[in-house]
Amino acid sequence: MQPKEKLLAISGLFSGAIVWGLIWYPYRLLEQMGISGALSSLLSYLVPLLIGIAFYSGRLRFRRFPPLLVWIGLTAGWTNLAYVLAVIHGEVMRVLLLFYLSPLWTVILARLILRERLHFHGYLVMVLSFSGAVVMLWRPALGLPLPQNAAEWLALSAGLMFAASNVLSRHAEEFDIRRKSLSIWAGVSLLSLLAIGFQPASLAVLPAIPLSGWVWLLWVSILIFAVTLTVQYGLARAPANQAIVIFLFELVVAAVSSFYLAGEVMSAQEWLGGAMIVAASLFSGKLEASSQSY
Repeated sequence: MQPKEKLLAISGLFSGAIVWGLIWYPYRLLEQMGISGALSSLLSYLVPLLIGIAFYSGRLRFRRFPPLLVWIGLTAGWTNLAYVLAVIHGEVMRVLLLFYLSPLWTVILARLILRERLHFHGYLVMVLSFSGAVVMLWRPALGLPLPQNAAEWLALSAGLMFAASNVLSRHAEEFDIRRKSLSIWAGVSLLSLLAIGFQPASLAVLPAIPLSGWVWLLWVSILIFAVTLTVQYGLARAPANQAIVIFLFELVVAAVSSFYLAGEVMSAQEWLGGAMIVAASLFSGKLEASSQSY
């Protein structure tokens, strides 16, 4: 890979980490304007989807939509929708740290779906991830160390679906960035629409959305369109261990932004559990190298 191409790939991954470490804030602002998380997700992903269809559909020429892309769209769609709902209603850092249990799920799903053998680094990832979650969530008065509210359960499920979409993507090397991006935008839009179906009253706010709300939605839509393409570009070119380290920069951005913008502070116990989960994410970068050595 040429130096310029490598620089572009790393920049794409960093842009994704920064955007996803900050995107909770505009979604919370939209929620305060009366726009539900499902509706704001639909509106902010529908724009990239329509742009993608307008620019890419003539070049893709699908005779049928491949089932693998459907599953990638659904798993990635759940990831993004659940993440948005979680950061709106939960503590940003707890949501993100629960989300970053995804290396644990990746190890398990890779074994079940891809029949990959579990080696030393795989066991280490599982132990660190699970132990970190127990430390972070442990409250003796509450019994079992489980997520404490709906937002944290959503964060946990988002990490699981993120792992599933990554595992499925290993089978999708024949599909380019445009196809994968379209499937992601379509998946989020579809699942958001289904979620709105359970709360149709949320649509009543549409005529009353202030200009500032539409401006925020437009900005988020543009960011999502750009960051989806740049992250897909980076993932296709950067080594896996380098990508996971760069993605962890999202935690730094989220920690700083949640402190200054929302006044959220984590306890020492939560930081310790979070550090263990981060360590598991770092070690997960060794999984690919380990599997290739056998």
